[in-house]
Amino acid sequence: MVRVTDLDASIDFYCNKLGLVETNRKENEAGRFTLVFLAAPGNLDSAKATRSPELELTYNWDPEEYDGGRNFGHLAYYVDDIYTACQRLMDAGITINRPPRDGRMAFVRSPDNISIELLQEGEAQAPAEPWASMENTGVW
Repeated sequence: MVRVTDLDASIDFYCNKLGLVETNRKENEAGRFTLVFLAAPGNLDSAKATRSPELELTYNWDPEEYDGGRNFGHLAYYVDDIYTACQRLMDAGITINRPPRDGRMAFVRSPDNISIELLQEGEAQAPAEPWASMENTGVW
């Protein structure tokens, strides 16, 4: 579970930019929160018992401030093509904090400063430009 401060920005990041799919949403008026469950698109066809874990976004309706963003570690997702995924994110305005210089791993941050690791599915790709010489940006 990840607490988010702007549900629309978070849905945009996780679904429109990272490519996850919303599988369920629960509004709780008494508790004043919304839960949104997200899964990898390839996970939707699997039987519920064999599906991978989903990401739960928790949006508390009353404003709160969350410090850190890395106090629990980070989230990690496999991608089919690390270079294509990073280029798509950059084109969408997302900073690649740790570029995939090794053809295997990159890091970005969510709107709530959660560190997200992107991992190449299968074997690492051969190092390629502009990624191989790209510097880190910020922290990851």
